[in-house]
Amino acid sequence: MSINLYALSVDAKDPAGLARFWGSLLGWEQADGNELLPDDKTPFGLRFLPSPVENDPPSHIHFHLTSETPEQQQETVSRALELGGRHIDIGQAPEATYIVLADPEGNEFCVIEAGNNFLANTAFFGEVATDGTQAVGYFWSKALDWPLVWDQDGETAIQAPSGGPKVAWGGPPVSPKPPKNPMHLDLTVPADGDVDAEVGRLIALGATRLESGQEGADAIPMADPDGNEFCILTGPRE
Repeated sequence: MSINLYALSVDAKDPAGLARFWGSLLGWEQADGNELLPDDKTPFGLRFLPSPVENDPPSHIHFHLTSETPEQQQETVSRALELGGRHIDIGQAPEATYIVLADPEGNEFCVIEAGNNFLANTAFFGEVATDGTQAVGYFWSKALDWPLVWDQDGETAIQAPSGGPKVAWGGPPVSPKPPKNPMHLDLTVPADGDVDAEVGRLIALGATRLESGQEGADAIPMADPDGNEFCILTGPRE
């Protein structure tokens, strides 16, 4: 594999506080720098970066948490509320079997009902659900060398060969992209890899290189074919 998905980074006014919320909810260890180390079923972590920008839901990217039983679904909801989450209405139907919540900074996420076939054989952190085109799903499948596990009616999803969460794009109609997404993917190149060659490969797949990004000199800011920001981290990683 020539490039890895290192983490999903989340903008936050209180990065430490948001990291504590998600670390407690997911059961993940919090490392230095407001990073969460993933469990053994998830091939990427979570990072929380300082940003003064207010979240304006619905978000372009949100999380789906899975449930093995109806009781576990309610336990997850109760734990999220105790940690500072809240119920929100994003237009879901009254008969919806998933439950929509928001974290303390307004990032929505769904607690999915037990027996959901699409998220079977994933993880408790079952899916990163995003708004995007079929073409961008194809891009990320080739960029990460993750197989397509769904490709129907313009909707796509990929999953690491080792399993874990799916990353999915909802297809048309795609909502207008905000000036900056509050979440973005961070990639790393293995120690024996060639960063410049990887940048060139991603550009050949349809990415563009951006002039600047919020992570400074230790990252190369880029955008995927839908214009969504991502970064190649070039600084030392532990």
